Amino acid sequence: MDVEILLTELNFKGIRSSGPGGQHVNKTASKVEVAFDLESSRALSDIEKDRLRDKLSSKLSADGILTLQCGETRSQHRNKAIVIERLVSLLQENLKVAKKRKKTKPSKNAIERRLKSKKERAFKKSNRKPPRIE
Repeated sequence: MDVEILLTELNFKGIRSSGPGGQHVNKTASKVEVAFDLESSRALSDIEKDRLRDKLSSKLSADGILTLQCGETRSQHRNKAIVIERLVSLLQENLKVAKKRKKTKPSKNAIERRLKSKKERAFKKSNRKPPRIE
């Protein structure tokens, strides 16, 4: 993933925020919405696009566009920086390939200890029962 090319492909839009700020909120568009077109991106290889399509399927629109918003601060510039950081970290996190799990087997000693403790518990519980009279 080439972050520099990715940053040129982002589409930003300013929206009126609903957060703190009083009258300032009603006058300025401080919330930032970023749209990233995954399908036509030159910053990602085909393999990376496939991986992101699978992992981010719930966040992608039908056209393959990933949209994120940020309205945390009163400053549009800070919101823009925050949303870019979130987008890049989201993409990097979902591009990681999970390691395959190696099957492990308990050691013979661990198996013996488990069986021994089971037998001890069973003996203890059987001693709690009243004796059977026939």
